[in-house]
Amino acid sequence: MQAPWQPKPGDVIVRRPRQAEIAPVQIRLTRRSVPVRGMSSPMLVVYGFLGLVTLGTVLLFLPVANTHGEFTPIIDAVFTAVSAVTVTGLVVVDTATYWSAFGQGVIFALIFVGGLGFMTSAAFLLILVGQRLGLQNQLAIRQGLGVRQLGGLATLVRNIVITAIVLQMFGGLALYLRWYVFGSLWDGISPAEAVWQSAFHAVSAFNNAGFVVFPPERVAGDSISAFGTDYAVLGIIGILIIFGGISYAVIYDVVRVRRISRFSLDTKLVLVASAVLLFAGAALIFGTEFNRPGTLGSRSVPSKAVDAVFQSVSGRTAGFSTIDWGQTSDHTNVAVQALMFIGGASASTAGGIKIGTFAVIVITILATVRAKRHILVFGREIPADIVRQAMVVGAVASAAVFTFTFLMAAVEDLPFSKILFETVSAFGTVGLSTGITAELSDWGRGILAATMFFGRFGPITLALLMQGREHVEPYRFAEESIRIG
Repeated sequence: MQAPWQPKPGDVIVRRPRQAEIAPVQIRLTRRSVPVRGMSSPMLVVYGFLGLVTLGTVLLFLPVANTHGEFTPIIDAVFTAVSAVTVTGLVVVDTATYWSAFGQGVIFALIFVGGLGFMTSAAFLLILVGQRLGLQNQLAIRQGLGVRQLGGLATLVRNIVITAIVLQMFGGLALYLRWYVFGSLWDGISPAEAVWQSAFHAVSAFNNAGFVVFPPERVAGDSISAFGTDYAVLGIIGILIIFGGISYAVIYDVVRVRRISRFSLDTKLVLVASAVLLFAGAALIFGTEFNRPGTLGSRSVPSKAVDAVFQSVSGRTAGFSTIDWGQTSDHTNVAVQALMFIGGASASTAGGIKIGTFAVIVITILATVRAKRHILVFGREIPADIVRQAMVVGAVASAAVFTFTFLMAAVEDLPFSKILFETVSAFGTVGLSTGITAELSDWGRGILAATMFFGRFGPITLALLMQGREHVEPYRFAEESIRIG
């Protein structure tokens, strides 16, 4: 019988492992994402503004808020509260004659808080009373402001509020000097009246709201048409609109850095795109309305140029007007609708899809047409997730305008061109009107109020939700081509 095999010194023994020993190890990872409910949710911004609209509606509904001493129709109170909170400026009743001093004060407060943003205002109040900002509140504030940093948010909020207040105070002082010290808004105006008019319109201009409270028996014309040749007033209001529409981040970057080459990419895009849109809009308005009766036709050439520039500034974000938009040509209206749809900078007082979104879409289109694989601008590459977010925001905004326009056309028997103009103005929270807002039915007013609210908070909420819920799939499917074009 042969002896069993035994290993010799130096032999390598190879054993067959058991199945249990080579089984794969599975590790489950829980992905973290921003919830759609709770204190850290982007929806908190929407909830906060809904609460603010509700409070404003209740206050404006009271008899003390109007000059008639009766309860305001609820749809008018809702519409005005939404228009003030979203800093739009569309009105269904005359602000100066219908609302009492109390009602105008409520609108003033809603514009101020709505322009700052709910999260900024709430955080500032917490800071004022000495409360610490917890982690959950800091996450919500960071999302509301559209910044990535988590540290130093209390200082950032304080600086934003102080900057906004200081700029509005300087604007109010400049208007007071023009309307009382070095001129007169109307004969016999008292210092208190001059202070109120100056403060209200400075806040309305900086926050891109477009509300006016000029007594019609004292200052004739709609909006600020009485100041079409007053270059000082137009300059003050225009500068306030620009500061409010480019955001604190851009202002801080410009003041701190002072060198264009060292500006952040966001600042460069905002400044360049704003300048291009301003001059393009001014040139188009100047050319198409040059000889048109009822708009610029009867004014001098310098006045036409100044008004065209002012309308390009205000027509994109604010809604103050020196001309009758019910008399403008169709090509002017189409161009201005495009400006209103774009709006101002992110985290500013302006509405629209925002300049950054528009710039990314345009740059992406140009890069795609030129067969570029990467989106480059100013020597920097734009991340792919930012490009996708911009495309989604632009597509959803376009679909929203189409939907709200369809609903408005279904309930209102008015010219489609005017319905479209009013809808785009509401969505961009601009406030320009062809004069049909006061003629709308209750259904039309409700739809337009929803348009203003969605236009103000829809794009930013959508962008924040996409950021919070983004995740990487653990696997990918096989690619297959489809036909395009």
